[in-house]
Amino acid sequence: MSTVAVTGFIEAHAVDVWRLLTDLPGRAARLTAAGPVEILTPGPFGPGTAWREERAQPGGGTLSEEFLVVEAVAPHRLVLCSSGAGVDYRITWSLRPVRRRRRGCTAITVSQEAAPTDPYGRVVALLLGGLAARAVEVALRRDLADLTVAAGVLGSVEAA
Repeated sequence: MSTVAVTGFIEAHAVDVWRLLTDLPGRAARLTAAGPVEILTPGPFGPGTAWREERAQPGGGTLSEEFLVVEAVAPHRLVLCSSGAGVDYRITWSLRPVRRRRRGCTAITVSQEAAPTDPYGRVVALLLGGLAARAVEVALRRDLADLTVAAGVLGSVEAA
C-alpha cells in the first residue's frame, strides 16, 4: 500500500470548506481537474453517497472515476473510496480549525492510499510506484489549491 498526503491552510472556517467539499453539483466548476459530475445516489450527502466524474489526467486525456462516501463527519473528516484497474483507492480529507493572523482558518490534509487488489495492480505499483505517487501528489495539490480559491471567492462574496 502506498500513501501520498498534502497539507495546506485555507482562509475560511471549516464549515465553509466542508460545504464546498461536499457540494457535488458545484464540483466541476470548482475543481479544474473535474469534469461533469453524475450523482448516482439520491438523498442528502453522507455515507453511501456515490458519484461519477471525469478527471483530467496529467499526461492529457480524461478518466471516468466513481467515488463512494465511506465516512462523513461534518466539518472534520471525509473519507471516499474509488476502485481503479487492479487498485482500490481511499481518499481522506481532514479539516482542523486553526487561528492564523487572528482570523479563522482551516488546516486541511488530503491523503490518498492505494492498495493493489490483483497481480496486475501489484506489478504496476512496483514498476510505476514513484511516478504514480508524484502524479497523485500533483493532483491532490491542484484540488487543494482549487478549494482554496473557491473558499477565497466565497469569503469575498460573504464580506460584500
